[in-house]
Amino acid sequence: MNNIDMNKLMEMLSKMDKKDIEKGMEQASKMLGVKDKEELLKKMQGK
Repeated sequence: MNNIDMNKLMEMLSKMDKKDIEKGMEQASKMLGVKDKEELLKKMQGK
């Protein structure tokens, strides 16, 4: 996750609607083997 420019990521997210973001979060959680959104966010933040 560190190799992604956070500004680019935030710009992409700002252009997406809530439904698209939730779908993306679901796909990311499946790829990372994470059960819930909070755990996914913690993993993305490196905690």
